[in-house]
Amino acid sequence: MRRLARESIARGDAVGWFEALYQSVNGRWDQISWADLMPNPYLVEWLASDRVRQRAGATALVVGCGLGDDAEALAAAGFSVTAFDVSATAITGCRARFPESRVDYAVADVLAPPPAWVGGFGLVFESYTLQVLPPAPRAVAMRELATLVSPGGQLLVLCRGRDARDPVGEVPWPLTREELQGFQERGLRQIAFDDFHDDEAPPVRRFKALYARDPSGA
Repeated sequence: MRRLARESIARGDAVGWFEALYQSVNGRWDQISWADLMPNPYLVEWLASDRVRQRAGATALVVGCGLGDDAEALAAAGFSVTAFDVSATAITGCRARFPESRVDYAVADVLAPPPAWVGGFGLVFESYTLQVLPPAPRAVAMRELATLVSPGGQLLVLCRGRDARDPVGEVPWPLTREELQGFQERGLRQIAFDDFHDDEAPPVRRFKALYARDPSGA
């Protein structure tokens, strides 16, 4: 994964390596390092809250949906879900894994999402996509994601976290709280922020941040 990412980024293509990676496993999805083939546990935990259940029926967008497990969890919770990935092979995998799905799966690029999606989603869910983008494309992706949140809508972000003084390390690159403040600079209000270590061995520091757009659209 890291080799494909380095080579693609060196060519000036920050996202092209995703398709190459999905193609390389020939349908053996467990060979994708981030493909747990089950919903993100932090999303499942968030969906269990009463406040989220009250939002069921809202439109939701899953960013970099991979093989579709998070999208299916949102659909099962009552959301009307669109899910996209830049990899056409991943989207084909979603449709094959969930042939009866109510999710609208699409091939799209987080750096240039369809204009028709602007302001169109009551929930935008971004999990672990920003952390595999270099700084400049990451800033573009954050700007684009903010535009997709409808008035009164929310953006839920999960990512690896670090302090600004910590080493950047290799991909996946942890984000800093200062970077995530970019969403507030793009018209969203932070309403929750969790900084925690997971139960992996060794533990990984993660951020879970929830943002909202004012109902007026301001």
